[in-house]
Amino acid sequence: MDETTKKIAESFQCRYTVFEKGSSPELVEQAYKALYEKRQTEGIYPAILSLDECAVEWLEEVAGQEYDREEIITGCKDNGRDILKERLEEYTEEIDEKEWEDFIGEETEGEVLHEFSGYISFDDGMLEADTLLLEIPVKNPWEIVGYLPMGGWNECPMPEEMIAVCKYWYEKYKAVPAVFTHDVMEFYAPYGLNQVDSIEAAKEHYAFCPDRIDQGTLTYTVSELAAGLEESDVWYFWWD
Repeated sequence: MDETTKKIAESFQCRYTVFEKGSSPELVEQAYKALYEKRQTEGIYPAILSLDECAVEWLEEVAGQEYDREEIITGCKDNGRDILKERLEEYTEEIDEKEWEDFIGEETEGEVLHEFSGYISFDDGMLEADTLLLEIPVKNPWEIVGYLPMGGWNECPMPEEMIAVCKYWYEKYKAVPAVFTHDVMEFYAPYGLNQVDSIEAAKEHYAFCPDRIDQGTLTYTVSELAAGLEESDVWYFWWD
């Protein structure tokens, strides 16, 4: 095992499994889902962390700042819905009525996601970097984000905001944060949209991560994303 990988893994002070760079990504997902099924009896929530170069630099920087996990977690507020509403208004405040209609669109097809992909190399389809499967000792899945100091870069929400949104989404959709890289976050949503309107859900996804539509769809419309979400059990977010 790479020494940097070992050092970072042990810094989380929980059980972990290392999947080395170049390994099969299917093995990671299978192991994640096996742990997810045991989450209540084991008293943990699993999380996948890809240790690419940028992620390592970020984690080392945060470690030097004496990041306080408990303070971040206990400071979580029940304002996830308000955060998303404010962000949506901010990103669409200059759109007029006709542009809003075009932005929503009338698409009936979209990309359906059933597999995690954030840690996969575009070159060979294998793990892009050493990848940790962490067994994080938290009671609630949204607390994972407090345990992993991710967020606050580019348009990505700050950790405190991300925790609040994750809490809101768990209560609304039963979706849990599952995969983390330096610029990607994926949720496992085994209940899909949990009977929530897909357009409503897609608007929330856009508010959380504008690139999910701006760079992640062919038509740049809410309806395209919504159509894909209707059949997906994995949610993908990438902050450029």
